[in-house]
Amino acid sequence: MELRQLRYLVAIAEHGSFSRAAEKVFIAQSALSHQLAQLERELGVQLLHRAHRGVELTEAGHAFLPHAKAILRQTEDARASVRSAPGEPAGKVVIGLPQSISNVLALPLLQAVRAALPNVELELTEELTGTLTDQLRTGSLHLAVLFDNGDLSEFDTRLLASERLCLVSRRPDRGEGPRSVSLRKALSMPLVLPAGRHGVRPIIERMARERGYGAPHVIADISSVSILRSTLLAGIGHTLLPVMPLKADIDSGGLVAVPVVSPPLVRVVAVCASRRVPLTAAATAVLQMLDTLVRHLCRSGAWVDATPLGVPTETRV
Repeated sequence: MELRQLRYLVAIAEHGSFSRAAEKVFIAQSALSHQLAQLERELGVQLLHRAHRGVELTEAGHAFLPHAKAILRQTEDARASVRSAPGEPAGKVVIGLPQSISNVLALPLLQAVRAALPNVELELTEELTGTLTDQLRTGSLHLAVLFDNGDLSEFDTRLLASERLCLVSRRPDRGEGPRSVSLRKALSMPLVLPAGRHGVRPIIERMARERGYGAPHVIADISSVSILRSTLLAGIGHTLLPVMPLKADIDSGGLVAVPVVSPPLVRVVAVCASRRVPLTAAATAVLQMLDTLVRHLCRSGAWVDATPLGVPTETRV
């Protein structure tokens, strides 16, 4: 197995065509096809098949692609590590952000890195938390911002902040509504929550079990913030989220956020890295910057309802 074969596979997957991929990697299409055939023979599986609209990955190809990307990224990391001058981190750093965090973290982080780390190329990707966890496992990401639902022990983890969750609903046509809501009451209301393992769902379900309240009354599983926003504005159910993902609509009066009390409902935001892949100097510098940035955003009030957290002594990130 050769690195160039992995690059060719990634190019084909990205462009969906042998001809376009060949142009991208600057080789003849016949040579590209030959190298991919060699890779498939070595692996003993078919990675690609031709479809009406181009070339598509097989099931084996979909399984192999993240590993190919991770190997290529780690190779680039190794090159960057030996080329970086002391005290001047350089290279690409790939960070995954959940949808419900990106609006508060993405732009400030990009601005901070460009200002303080001019030789670092930051790549930000926005995904569902379950997808980010998978990508971190395969090495496709250097760092991922995740929520501590009690299942992050496989990663090196640094706690960043805690966020208060609220019951978010369409503003009532009449009256102001309650100023707070108990957790038991919130769980009994018709809720629209992220599906399965994504977002706040595991946190909410774990809290419900611990309190003996039973499962939340979920009427729809929606893992997209934009679709969730439209659903709430249409008056279909409520959700349990921090203020920030829906702050614009709350500020404009379309939605209202009521704190959950008795007990309060919070989510803990953490930045995670793989235990198996060492962080580059560039990734370590970005991690430190992220920690400082989160503290500033919390204390300045830019990150509403968030409190910075200290680094636990057992954390190795």
